[in-house]
Amino acid sequence: MSTVLVTGGSGFIGSHIILQLVAGGHDVRTTVRTAKRADDVRAMLGAAATGLSFFVADLEQDAGWADAVAGCDHVLHVASPFPATAPRHDDELIIPAREGALRVLRASRDAGVKRVVLTSSFAAIGYGHAQRSAPFTEQDWTNQNAPGLTAYVKSKTLSERAAWNFIATEGRALELSVINPVGVLGPVLGADYSSSILLLKSMLDGAIPACPKLYFGVVDVRDVADLHIRAMTNPAANGERFLAVAGDFMSMLDVARVLTHRMGDAAARVPARQLPNWMVRLAALRKPAVKQTLPELGKVKNGSNEKARRVLGWAPRSSEESIVATAESLVRLGLLKA
Repeated sequence: MSTVLVTGGSGFIGSHIILQLVAGGHDVRTTVRTAKRADDVRAMLGAAATGLSFFVADLEQDAGWADAVAGCDHVLHVASPFPATAPRHDDELIIPAREGALRVLRASRDAGVKRVVLTSSFAAIGYGHAQRSAPFTEQDWTNQNAPGLTAYVKSKTLSERAAWNFIATEGRALELSVINPVGVLGPVLGADYSSSILLLKSMLDGAIPACPKLYFGVVDVRDVADLHIRAMTNPAANGERFLAVAGDFMSMLDVARVLTHRMGDAAARVPARQLPNWMVRLAALRKPAVKQTLPELGKVKNGSNEKARRVLGWAPRSSEESIVATAESLVRLGLLKA
């Protein structure tokens, strides 16, 4: 078994990766921004945190990274800023994401790490394009010069491009694989979860009165973790990116219908109707968060998981199973509005 560093162990994806690595017998380390966060991770992971080593390292500072990667065979770089609200300036998100990825890659190269698996996003693949019927694949890149892109989409695109450029020009023997998940759902382990989870929580809490015509892919966090580990260990994953999506993209109304059908009384406040586009545009005049969705409003898109299945033998759960697992965990942990 190998020694593996998972950056951002307190996050939704990072914590699930740690669980699977520990179960697989690996010697696991993780980074946290402050020493206090280590206690939060221990509480979230329970017995799986026994033997887990913690290193304090911030994506915006060099301190701590050399120690964190020393002696590691592999690094899974999952940590990346993802604010709940849009930053005032795009660079507040872009610079930490890009420079953080390069900082981890540089430290990994210098320490003799064999391979880094970088968590990117569908955000680096499927945005800034005209409407099309063909599903997006790993061959596609977001058009970073397109108007209306959010700071998050720009940050994931620019940081992944910077990572590939680093490997090509300065990486020496260091290998790189990249995972590009769509909206990540699945069992919540604690109150630290992704923006995708927040969307479902808002639907269950009744905070979204009707569903805008927005379409997105779904993938279970347990399958995202599994794909990272497959990319870490399979020789064929070197130099490749893998789109992590369970199946066809869904509309928000599709997700609402799954919740209503499967969650009984817990879904009593889930919206049952679709919002006309003109009403969304009207709401965007006074709500910046809604304004960010306008470039994607009504734009049907899809993505393919064929490469991950073919090259790595990946077999994800269905989108419906992931949606239900998310909702059940929110109910179980008492995270929904009373």
